[in-house]
Amino acid sequence: MEKLFKIKQSGSKISTEIIAGLTTFFTMAYIIVVNPNILAVAGLNSRGVFVATILAAVIGTLIMGLVANVPYAQAPGMGLNAFFTYTVCIGLKFQWQEAMAMVFICGLINIIITVTKIRKTIIKCIPTSLQSAIGGGIGLFIAYIGIKGAGLLKFTTDFGQASQIINGPQTLENTTVVPGIADLTEMFALLALIGLVITVVLMVLKVKGAIFIGIIATTLIGIPMGVTVLPEANALFDIEAIGDIKHTAFAFFGDVGFKSMFSDAGRIFTVIITIFAFSLSDTFDTIGTFIGTGRVSGIFDAKDDEFLNSSSGFKSKMDKALFADATATSIGALLGTSNTTTYVESAAGIQSGGRTGLTSVVVAGMFLLCLPFANVFGMVPGAATAPALIIVGVLMAGALKEVDWTDFEIAVPCFLTLAFMAFAYSISTGIAAGFIFYVIIQLAKGKAKEVHPILYGATLFFILNYVLTALQASGVLNFTAG
Repeated sequence: MEKLFKIKQSGSKISTEIIAGLTTFFTMAYIIVVNPNILAVAGLNSRGVFVATILAAVIGTLIMGLVANVPYAQAPGMGLNAFFTYTVCIGLKFQWQEAMAMVFICGLINIIITVTKIRKTIIKCIPTSLQSAIGGGIGLFIAYIGIKGAGLLKFTTDFGQASQIINGPQTLENTTVVPGIADLTEMFALLALIGLVITVVLMVLKVKGAIFIGIIATTLIGIPMGVTVLPEANALFDIEAIGDIKHTAFAFFGDVGFKSMFSDAGRIFTVIITIFAFSLSDTFDTIGTFIGTGRVSGIFDAKDDEFLNSSSGFKSKMDKALFADATATSIGALLGTSNTTTYVESAAGIQSGGRTGLTSVVVAGMFLLCLPFANVFGMVPGAATAPALIIVGVLMAGALKEVDWTDFEIAVPCFLTLAFMAFAYSISTGIAAGFIFYVIIQLAKGKAKEVHPILYGATLFFILNYVLTALQASGVLNFTAG
């Protein structure tokens, strides 16, 4: 084991690595419940997603631990699953199989750009403030989904009619919609509010696994409230549930998926930009986690400090870790889940002393143990997972501290990234707004040479997509299938 993980050389010991792995698992275990709930809204089989989520986490985390020998865990990413469901499937009206095909392509692209120096160039060309705004904006987007999913919102139309938003965005044509707080007369909303209070208190008290414990506690409280529906006693352990992955695995290789996604010429630009948005979000999320935790703890060595300026290849732990992260995305898509990415919650295990890949192996083992309990995790109501989304949103919003809000030319693109991401219900729209206005401001300031060509290309791509969409909507252009 010492030869494989170099535990003593890393200044750690086996018992410490095991404790660190358990800590990381309980901190991120909420994804087992939350991910199936979110992707089910897009039309996926929730039990199939449950199995896919666990297997993606197990395989991705093992690759991270055994190949890169670093204490990071992987699982379907928060924010990316929301983008998959609410932007790509509901907003852009792609079938979930088509969206899954995009995730698979995103993974392949990330593998290619990781083994070359392209991924490093992309990271370098986008200003740090915009990267922080994208991360914070995704946090606001997730928090909004959580608040809405908790049943805490309602909107009133100009006809004086009130409607509570619970399971998804509601569209009312030719009306003026005024959002507001719900009346809190429903047990569902009350349970979600109780769960939010419990989770916040646990977080403030720095309880390990606070989010996961909050979900379990809220689920139990929901039993006497009539919100939580208990499974049959003889169905708690269900090994046959593993077979439900047949509903999600390799689904995009049929008629709906790759084939249908590229059959309509009018959607090609949208497909390309959506894949770009998947890849961009995944890249920033991962590198931010590595830089924010790995360098401070000493996990990454001196070679990694020069990572962004180094040549292509796998000369450092960070190179190998990025490769493991990119590989996991495509594997997760094949199994039937949205982008699998490196979890920032890994920082909890690192703070507990985890320094090697043994920590990751422990996390993978814990996920695997959960596999036969689909019915147990399936009884968790949306009211119990909604608070977790809100808390994750709060944690992700911490990236906004890196933005210099006193500098107007920086604040504008960053603020518009946040605003459009949350208000337009779209991560890619927020990224587009930030890019476009950043380029406009730099051109106005006479700093055109300071903008990287990749950023110009991405911005033109976004603008072209909006122009073509507008022309098609107005009837000026009429794309037909094939």
